[in-house]
Amino acid sequence: MPRYALKVEYDGAPFAGWQRQADQPSVQGAIEAALARLEPGDHRIAAAGRTDAGVHARAQVCHCDLEKDWSAFRLSEALNHHLKPHPVAIVDAAEVLPDWHARFSATERRYLFRLVSRRAPMTVEAGQVWQVRHPLSLQPMQEAAQHLVGLHDFTTFRSTMCQAASPVKTLDALEISRLETDWGVEFRFHLRARSFLHNQVRSFVGTLDRVGAGAWMPEDVQLALEARDRAACGPVCPPQGLYLVGVGYPDDPFRN
Repeated sequence: MPRYALKVEYDGAPFAGWQRQADQPSVQGAIEAALARLEPGDHRIAAAGRTDAGVHARAQVCHCDLEKDWSAFRLSEALNHHLKPHPVAIVDAAEVLPDWHARFSATERRYLFRLVSRRAPMTVEAGQVWQVRHPLSLQPMQEAAQHLVGLHDFTTFRSTMCQAASPVKTLDALEISRLETDWGVEFRFHLRARSFLHNQVRSFVGTLDRVGAGAWMPEDVQLALEARDRAACGPVCPPQGLYLVGVGYPDDPFRN
């Protein structure tokens, strides 16, 4: 039974998240239904990360087991045909070893958060970015972000519903850039770690927004981190600006 890795792009807006739901649409459910059109039966796929409702992906990775041998091209084309009209696309596919696992073989996850500062309502990119109506200063946010990089107890910045065994994680990078556009000022938060806690990225960005707006000082983020108390966290921002943009593996299955 061959195993295939799939690189998946999706708009998270219509879904209750990645994970299969009994009574709500999910990305996992859409892909499993498409697989059943190729090979009838009950399909169960595993992903590198379970994105929440409204969160997008440019490069989610999952794996599936099939009965017949498929070329990577034919498999991706067939799945994309059966995924219509869902906003989900298989952008790459590759056959992998039987013990390769999309989640447990991964060594890093990379996220992007897009925040736009402007007064007028978003139109074209509504649902694709988090909009704030106040101006933000880049340098204080960059300074504050450095307090979060490294090995820490991130109790303050994880959901009370987080199921991770430990709040101790290593954040490898949190870089923030400012982009002047014709439709507003966009701030991009690039984050990289082996794994993330539930709502960790959104907790970071909501807190850093308070710094950029001048309501917090950069050192307040350090104090919040050291408090190890969820109540010390800033606001948790909404999901629509968050994208899973990459998953790292020791041997990239999609490398040509």
